[in-house]
Amino acid sequence: MSKLSQKHLLGIKDITLQDIELIFETADTFKEVINRPIKKVPSLRDVTIANVFFENSTRTRLSFELAQKRLSADVINFSASNSSVKKGETLLDTVNNILAMKVDMIVMRHASPGAPHYLAKHIQANIINAGDGTHEHPTQALLDAFSIREKLGGIAGQKIAIIGDILHSRVALSNIFALQKLGAKIMVCCPLTLLTKFI
Repeated sequence: MSKLSQKHLLGIKDITLQDIELIFETADTFKEVINRPIKKVPSLRDVTIANVFFENSTRTRLSFELAQKRLSADVINFSASNSSVKKGETLLDTVNNILAMKVDMIVMRHASPGAPHYLAKHIQANIINAGDGTHEHPTQALLDAFSIREKLGGIAGQKIAIIGDILHSRVALSNIFALQKLGAKIMVCCPLTLLTKFI
């Protein structure tokens, strides 16, 4: 059975083309599940996942929770707005308190760029980055690339324009990394004041 090259999903920049293709192949098989009358499989049975959100998000958190439950994981939802973070508890303390409940995986959204990378150096559990500041949003980019692949039949050689605020968009940055790895030719369209330096 194939495995990802990384323990965590921190950013598209960190994973390989083979990782992306493996994720897509796995998504293809699970896509069939959501069209069944019973939309549940035991793939993540006995796995406990904590959705740890330090920023508000409805769509991303609910998408993760629904997917986790359809794969039979046990799910804990944590929101910083109703926690000891308000009293000054650190990110690491907060996550270690959650991990003390025998949690296997952390899905985290945080306003600070690099927060999941910092956490990955200090904890044993797997981490999925659900958006860190203006840095990356790898799962959204994977979904976007998967959808483009489905619609166009492939990504290699396609010309794709990303239009909007490139400087502040974690999704735009992750999309650029993902689509380039998959062989697309990327163009961006925005005012120069909203363009990142490396483009």
